[in-house]
Amino acid sequence: MTAVGWPAVLVDGDVRLRPLKRRDQNAWMDLRQINAGWLEPWDATSPVPVSGPRPSFGSFVRTLSSQARAGTTLPFAIDLAGELVGQLTVSSITYGSLRSAAIGYWVSEHVAGRGITPTAVALATDHCFDVLHLHRVEINIRPENGPSLRVVDKLGFRDEGLRVRFLHIQDMWCDHRTFALTVEDVPEGLLPRWHARRASRS
Repeated sequence: MTAVGWPAVLVDGDVRLRPLKRRDQNAWMDLRQINAGWLEPWDATSPVPVSGPRPSFGSFVRTLSSQARAGTTLPFAIDLAGELVGQLTVSSITYGSLRSAAIGYWVSEHVAGRGITPTAVALATDHCFDVLHLHRVEINIRPENGPSLRVVDKLGFRDEGLRVRFLHIQDMWCDHRTFALTVEDVPEGLLPRWHARRASRS
């Protein structure tokens, strides 16, 4: 059975979100290698030693695809004018009385600061609200991660405070700030609001 809202392709101008595929392996791995210094300070790690070889990219995509079919995760590739430039994942999708999800993302340093990530986050947030009918979307960011903090600032996510020792990163438990929106915060849609804010600043 296909989960509601998946597979999905979300487009705004040259920015496109689409399902991450096994054929993305070479481009994805090249991006991660080139951007190792840019991304690794923020990458989650396991607090428990993991033995054996690291999972292959194919296994990674299969796991995400299985979670997508189960309706708990939406694993998007971020394309810019047809070129893979990053990844956005909607995770921890919960229904019932909570109806919430979390968004995580990364983009290559060579396209950072060009409005691509805010556009991608706005596309995904509107999809969560309009198609999945969720009530709340949150983003958790380390206080030291300036580029990611600028994304939520540009989009007007609400700062809900500090989560102490929230996530394991680089062999230690790290504090994160939680930013969130509920559907009532953006009745016009987050993408239209983002476009309006960009226009007012230009």
